Amino acid sequence: MPANHSGKLTRPPIPLNQPFVVGKEMHYVAQVITSRGIASDGEFTKRCARLMERRFGIKKVLMTPSCTAALEMAAILCRLGPGDEVIMPSYTFVSTALAVVRVGARPMFVDIRPDTLNLDESLIEEAITPRTRAIFPVHYAGVACEMDRILEIARSHNLLVVEDAAQGVHAYYKGRALGSMGHLGTYSFHVTKNIACGEGGALCCNAPRLIERAEIIRDKGTDRARFFRGEVDKYTWVDTGSSYIPSEIACAYLYAQLEAMDAIMVRRRAIFEFYLDRLRSLESAGRLRLMRIPDDCETDYNIFYILLNDRPTRDALMAHLKRQGISAAFHFIPLHSSPMGVSHGLNRGDLPVTEDLSSRILRLPNNIDMTEGELAYVVDHVRSFLEGRSSIRSQPEAAPGARGR
Repeated sequence: MPANHSGKLTRPPIPLNQPFVVGKEMHYVAQVITSRGIASDGEFTKRCARLMERRFGIKKVLMTPSCTAALEMAAILCRLGPGDEVIMPSYTFVSTALAVVRVGARPMFVDIRPDTLNLDESLIEEAITPRTRAIFPVHYAGVACEMDRILEIARSHNLLVVEDAAQGVHAYYKGRALGSMGHLGTYSFHVTKNIACGEGGALCCNAPRLIERAEIIRDKGTDRARFFRGEVDKYTWVDTGSSYIPSEIACAYLYAQLEAMDAIMVRRRAIFEFYLDRLRSLESAGRLRLMRIPDDCETDYNIFYILLNDRPTRDALMAHLKRQGISAAFHFIPLHSSPMGVSHGLNRGDLPVTEDLSSRILRLPNNIDMTEGELAYVVDHVRSFLEGRSSIRSQPEAAPGARGR
């Protein structure tokens, strides 16, 4: 790694992820400000929703301040309460379980598949009890769960399905957009996602019977949406709810990103395929395992991860990369092993696949602005560490045209 005499790095570090600006964000935000149309549910909020409804085949999209807010709305729409149970993976962000716990229900953690790190559909039925009300599959790394089987199980047991597609905006399962298949789906537009506005989310309503109540819950428990459509002559408090409506300025920023989703996907895929191509020989040699994407799935390429052979190797490689100015990271701490998870009755050892893979996963930098030279620099240091070689490039050279948009 190039350094000066003080030992400090002489080049900027390579971050794990960073925001990407497509170009129209400021223009749209300025439109909102100059028009003084900063009230909630303005024109850009509506544009974002309509664009996703059209592109992803969703009956109704309701923009929210975050994916966490969308999941909370979903838990309310499922009419979950004390004593109810919801099947979900433990390997997920805390918001998936928190939305359930907040309404008094209990998450029932099921193990994950060793190939995709998604909820293992073959274990769902044995986890169903008379108290089970819903299944919350999480599409990890934008790779779809086995939704046909999950929906079949849900139908046979009269359960609701809520897709946590936080990482899967513009990802597909058998040609269907993630978030469009369950009764409800949730998206994230957090700064770490491909399509982002800092903080933002959306609730996807695919069951028509849930749409009207979703609008009410989102708008502080009032029927204000019906009032604006002229369906009632005044609006009032009619149900539970909260303020789940996002900032119009955030949605103006987001709309520019949504318009560019195809270009973003192309560049993300190129980065993903670079890693796959350059690291495949390490997999063949048994030094790591690459991501698995089933043939009937198309990810959004938001995350690129590798699985090392054991935790000490993972931790040592992560530390090595950090010393070279390369940010790499593991991911979720399994929820069942957290203090809250233990308080819900699941201890270590209950989910062996989850515990094994979560201890060996390492995410590599995946920024749309990365040059080919930077990508090669990351790969070289992964290879040098795992192969024990010292002949690595000393500086990530620029590659003309590598910063594609």
